[in-house]
Amino acid sequence: MRTDAKPLIWLPGEITTPPFAAAGRSEAATLLRRLQLGDDLGMPQSRALPAIGASCHELRLHHSDFSWRIVYNVDREAIAILDIFAKQSRATPTAVIERCRLRLAAYRLILEGARQ
Repeated sequence: MRTDAKPLIWLPGEITTPPFAAAGRSEAATLLRRLQLGDDLGMPQSRALPAIGASCHELRLHHSDFSWRIVYNVDREAIAILDIFAKQSRATPTAVIERCRLRLAAYRLILEGARQ
């Protein structure tokens, strides 16, 4: 088993676990683990979200009647989970983008403080 996996960091806020069935939880866990181990996921599993940040992406999960998204940022230290939401239209909601930008900025401030 690899021991060099990046940790997952769930940022503070209203991030809650979506009501996935067992298959959905398993798929999300598998994709997050692949990210931790350094896999570079692409479509259809993951899509870049440069509107939030250069290293931000969304995991794309389809379960039940919903398309779910897990927004994350990849950096040297960790995989930071910025938000989870049910996608109901083609565009990522502006409120989600703004919330993720704020969480990412707060995360980066914490990292800078820890490095000093």
